Amino acid sequence: MDELKAQGKPFEISKWEVWESWRAVKANKGAPGVDGQSIADFEADLQGNLYKIWNRMASGTYFPPPVRAVEIPKQHGGGTRILGIPTVADRVAQTVVARHLGIRVDPVLHEDSYGYRPGKSALDAVERCRQRCWKKDWVIDLDIQKFFDSVRWDLVVKVVDAHTDAVWVKLYVQRWLQAPLQLPDGTLQLRDRGTPQGSAVSPVLANLFMHYACTSRSPGVIST
Repeated sequence: MDELKAQGKPFEISKWEVWESWRAVKANKGAPGVDGQSIADFEADLQGNLYKIWNRMASGTYFPPPVRAVEIPKQHGGGTRILGIPTVADRVAQTVVARHLGIRVDPVLHEDSYGYRPGKSALDAVERCRQRCWKKDWVIDLDIQKFFDSVRWDLVVKVVDAHTDAVWVKLYVQRWLQAPLQLPDGTLQLRDRGTPQGSAVSPVLANLFMHYACTSRSPGVIST
């Protein structure tokens, strides 16, 4: 596996990890980002495109393009919300970091945290709620308003730093947080907080942040 490592590069990132991240992105499908490149287009020059991602990430020269902003209706009415769609290449790069963080973060998360976690689902959370309904005759339903739009960057970077000593992970998390949104009319919207809902790295960042924000929560709280 030595030949898969980033020889002569400042950051040791495995080519195999980039390949596995591509497989995950392809399986998730998804729409093109700001460059209009579909998954099929990306795959047409797969070797070259994956090499570019690996080479730039391993050398510290990877900079994410803007995230395409799409307005989608909220499930239960009440207007719309913004979904961020990174380019296919950027989703691959983000997945490399998300996988790195995921294997380090998931073991420390609360057992009743079900959102965006491997091997867990909303149905598991429903089942746990059902079990507890036999013990309690009340429930409190809470929601964090516009979490993905308003979470503070400095706190996100701080919790990331606590779970990895890989400089490149912190570097690219910071760059993704700062990437502008390209609105439907083509204008760029600069941001000073939040992490786009829909990006590949946002779920693990959200879970990690919420783990520390809610460490004092009472037993019995179920997070989805």
